[in-house]
Amino acid sequence: MDEATQELVRDWLTRASHDLRSSRVLAAQEEPLLDTAIYHCQQAAEKSVKAWLQANDAPFPKTHDIEDLVDRAGSINADFEKLAPAAAVLTPYASAFRYPGGFDEPMPTREEFDEALQYAQTIYDFVLSLLPPEARP
Repeated sequence: MDEATQELVRDWLTRASHDLRSSRVLAAQEEPLLDTAIYHCQQAAEKSVKAWLQANDAPFPKTHDIEDLVDRAGSINADFEKLAPAAAVLTPYASAFRYPGGFDEPMPTREEFDEALQYAQTIYDFVLSLLPPEARP
């Protein structure tokens, strides 16, 4: 991987780590903002998979569909297939709670958020484990 690609991959992962941190901060408030926090979980996972695809020169569309991104990554590295359940849970959070009427419930529960955060962190950590140190933030 050349230096320009490494820089772009690090940027994707830095932004993903910021999303993870933002989700934790928002959820820890006295009055937690779980709708916004869960969105950042989705974003962290999406950016993590895009970083890995970028590192492997695999083109990807502008999409928030983590299931599609994981499927694309899986065609290069079959280990991504184990992330399919997490991707299925996280993908709807790109818009589900950001607009009225997205889900049956108007706001995510603490349990939904906790699950989303765990999945997002798992995806981020998995991607980091596949990349050489020089491509990590």
